Amino acid sequence: MPAKFVQIHTLTNYPASLLNRDDAGFAKRMPFGGAVRTRISSQCLKRHWRVYTGEHSLATVDAPSTVRSRVAFERHLVQPLVAENLPEGTVTAAVGKIVSIILGSEAKQEKAAGRKARGEAPNSQGQAEPPKAATAQVTVLGMPELEYLRGLTREVVQAAGDDVQRLEQIVDERMRDQRELRENIRALMPGSLEAGLGAALFGRMVTGDVLSRCDAAIHVAHAITVHAQMTESDYFTAIDDLVREEGDQGSGHINSAELTSGLFYGYLVIDVDGLVANLGGGDRTLAGDVAERLVHIVATVSPGAKKGSTAPYAYSHLVLVESGKAQPRTLQNAFLDPVRADGDLVARTYSAMRDHLADLDAMYGKNEMRAHAGLRSEPYFEQKMSLSELACWTMRQVAE
Repeated sequence: MPAKFVQIHTLTNYPASLLNRDDAGFAKRMPFGGAVRTRISSQCLKRHWRVYTGEHSLATVDAPSTVRSRVAFERHLVQPLVAENLPEGTVTAAVGKIVSIILGSEAKQEKAAGRKARGEAPNSQGQAEPPKAATAQVTVLGMPELEYLRGLTREVVQAAGDDVQRLEQIVDERMRDQRELRENIRALMPGSLEAGLGAALFGRMVTGDVLSRCDAAIHVAHAITVHAQMTESDYFTAIDDLVREEGDQGSGHINSAELTSGLFYGYLVIDVDGLVANLGGGDRTLAGDVAERLVHIVATVSPGAKKGSTAPYAYSHLVLVESGKAQPRTLQNAFLDPVRADGDLVARTYSAMRDHLADLDAMYGKNEMRAHAGLRSEPYFEQKMSLSELACWTMRQVAE
């Protein structure tokens, strides 16, 4: 029987790096278990997984892509239609009108936020501002949705000609029945795939009536170190080559940056039923393909700032996958007491996770099938495999 939930646990060690910074430029932190830990936010992790384009990337899944941008309507509607020699002013007006209807009250809030951010006063005469193709906030749209809206805009502009008032009337007529409009968009792809793979996996919040909301099927925790934070201030200088050639021993630049090192516990959950539904609700093969790729991606794709000066690339020490029907639960609490960083940190971490799993099984019963891939030769966990074998095992838990 297919799993209801698949849980993926990882242990990944990064030496001198600055993986995820806060607004002051320091490594993100999180107090946990009486010690401050180094943290990588779930947003950072998901971003790197989404945009990764190498082997086993999500881009290789046979599904339409998702566009996350403030200028999605400008790039995918306005510019292509203007390139077809349609009048730019009419196209922009049509797109702005369509966007205001699609996003509903959200569009009004975005325009107000945009005016405030630009320091503009509201229109003193109470007149509506010309609609704009760009939005104040990032929108999450599937390529099928953008292609449908581009075709709709083309038809409206061709029917209206240069008559802007007629254009607004045509848009209102075409989009009056929002239920029909929503069904027209949905008919392009089964299930929620009109919103694209990214929205199907990581969700989409919308307030308008036309676009469909997608609840995330992939739940991602912030990764934090299993031990107390280890940090160092990196003092550095930049030499001015030309001045140095003239005999000046001074520096062209002096600064410092925080660097950290740490063994991070990572955790994500695949809501299998939610994933299957978001991907069309029929064949589970596509959901299995996603799960297989996720195992590879979470183990090998590194987040990281300061890539040029720290090369923050690492593969996971351990990938443990659990498949079952019980509600998921993190294993982060295995490290509620910080693991001692002296000596064999990895072995202590493996042991802490194994012992915590044994305690959970003793109290709640063993409700999951488990398999893992790891660098340690000791049999800490059951069913040891290569990463490729583990990815295929995970795919079968979802697809079969």
